[in-house]
Amino acid sequence: MKKIIMLLAFMALTLSGYAQFEQGKYYVGASLSGLDVNYSGSEKFNLGLDVKAGYLLDDDWMITAQAGIQHSGNDDIADSYSVGIGGRYYIVQNGLYLGVNAKLIHANHNYNDLMPGLEVGYAFFLNRTVTIEPAVYYDQSFKNHSDYSKIGLRIGIGIYL
Repeated sequence: MKKIIMLLAFMALTLSGYAQFEQGKYYVGASLSGLDVNYSGSEKFNLGLDVKAGYLLDDDWMITAQAGIQHSGNDDIADSYSVGIGGRYYIVQNGLYLGVNAKLIHANHNYNDLMPGLEVGYAFFLNRTVTIEPAVYYDQSFKNHSDYSKIGLRIGIGIYL
């Protein structure tokens, strides 16, 4: 039984391994972040929803635009909204990617922050166009590093057209 499970897992990884991240494809995705699986100095509960759109400029190189909303369980911290741009590099066509981004965060009328970020994720193909994309991310706050910088996990779904 153990051999059959290992064979099925290997086949699933092999099928996702030959997925092509070719020049000229479009990308649309959405992800959830937070879910109490992140660390920030000032937030108790945190739930975020991000949407992304992208375009593969060259094989393995994608440029993205994103928008999002973050909800905090701390009454002292208002919900925040973000817009940003970023890029991804897919490593050797296996689905593993490295990402960078920069977001402008806005909350209430008096809080604005520029947050550059890094992420490492994996695009696991369910079929030729739809992916499940778990990622680990880090967002650096310029306004207040200790309270607003974040390390966390996100899970998303992506569609490559």
